[in-house]
Amino acid sequence: MSRVEIRWRKSSFSADPEGHCIELASHEGDVFVRESDDPGVVIKATPMKLRAFIASVKAGNLDGIA
Repeated sequence: MSRVEIRWRKSSFSADPEGHCIELASHEGDVFVRESDDPGVVIKATPMKLRAFIASVKAGNLDGIA
């Protein structure tokens, strides 16, 4: 398996001057999400699944889930 260089982008909603933020990247149709404080943990999703997750968060459907 070969390694691929992924270019991470800081979320425009992350305003922390110390760089603590959510970062996004894409590669071959997948979207990757990571927290800059723990860059070794990466979530991989399709764009459709990520949109559904964000919509669910905005709607409050995940409030109180531990």
